[in-house]
Amino acid sequence: MQRRVLVSILLVIAATVLTLGVPLSIVSWRVVDDLMRSDLNSRLDSIAASIANQSSSSAIDLGQLAAAVPSGGRLDITMAGRIDQSIGTTSTSQVYSEQLAMAGGGTLRLSVPESYLRAEQWKALALVALAIALSVVVGTGVAVLTARRLATPLTDVARRAARLGSGDFRTFRRRYDIPELDRVADVLDSSAHDISALIARERDLAGDISHQLRTRLTGLRLRLEELAEYPDADVQQEVQEALEQTDRLVTVVDDLLANARSQRAAGASELELFDELAEIEAEWGPALTAAGRTLTVRCGRDVRVHATPGRLREAIGVLVENSLRHGAGTVGVLVRPAGRGSGGMVVLEVSDEGPGIPEALVAHIFDRGVSTASSTGIGLGLARAFVEADGGRLELRRAVPLTFAIFLVVSEEPSTPDAEGDRVPGPAGAPVG
Repeated sequence: MQRRVLVSILLVIAATVLTLGVPLSIVSWRVVDDLMRSDLNSRLDSIAASIANQSSSSAIDLGQLAAAVPSGGRLDITMAGRIDQSIGTTSTSQVYSEQLAMAGGGTLRLSVPESYLRAEQWKALALVALAIALSVVVGTGVAVLTARRLATPLTDVARRAARLGSGDFRTFRRRYDIPELDRVADVLDSSAHDISALIARERDLAGDISHQLRTRLTGLRLRLEELAEYPDADVQQEVQEALEQTDRLVTVVDDLLANARSQRAAGASELELFDELAEIEAEWGPALTAAGRTLTVRCGRDVRVHATPGRLREAIGVLVENSLRHGAGTVGVLVRPAGRGSGGMVVLEVSDEGPGIPEALVAHIFDRGVSTASSTGIGLGLARAFVEADGGRLELRRAVPLTFAIFLVVSEEPSTPDAEGDRVPGPAGAPVG
């Protein structure tokens, strides 16, 4: 994109140079010729006036006229009844001359070498070429800046649109001081918020429906089991058939919910957790540094998990942003084995050194609309939904200091990292923290 914009602007500059540079060169060449002609005529007028003021003697005081003759030029004076006289040296090369007929008779002819005129013309062309070169350099600089100013926001907007399609519904405060692009960014943020809210409502609805169905089916089964104790054999047979139908209905509900979960996880793939956390650090590290805080990320280099990249980055980003907004001190991201009985999972902990959350909110921290500050209360619930969609789970490990734990399914058993783990390098290759 940047290359295409740059090439387009440079082509416009080249067309402008050809359109204006060639005519300007021709005009400057002719202007120098006209100025030389005007200069010689002006000198001839001055010489003619000086001769007219002198006495009527046959000899003319050439000393008074020498100052009007240009360097390297020659003045020829021809007057009736007087001796022809001249000032200057005779040029062996071609000359450029102007002639003036005097009122009292006679002529004045002032000549300069043609090389003198050509030198002035080439100087004019050199100035035009210098101006063109300077304009090309300035135009190229402006083209590079303009291309970068246009290409970078467009690339950023395209990346954000791709993230939105992959399930990353985070909003971004960055704007570009370009009204059209800022409008697109606003629309993307609004769409991300609307889609995340829609997905959250749909997941809540699915959960509520499944809960209500299971509750009603459980109640129905209990009533049927009570009827199964009726002594009539025919009634017992009908009740057993009803219980079988109820069990089939429960199985259908479970299969539908399992199928919905598998479809949501269809985009999950094997990914290097170390690389994903490097992107998290590159995105959130500068914001924490600007706030006077530190982001420390530690992860083994051979940890491979089964997850959707967009969902995973969204979930971790929500937790880091939560620590940035409501926490304090160092924000730590630590990856380690989940321990025995975890079923082949790895745990990713996000913690900070802030005051944590009130005890009254511990049981409701993932509920929609619940927040300890002025936020919407959607982020943590949505983060949990994203993690669960890929077969993992998100839990509150400690309220003070606040620590969240994401359990992820590993693609293959990672080697056990040391107590600190490997530090994820920052954008410039330096360790974070």
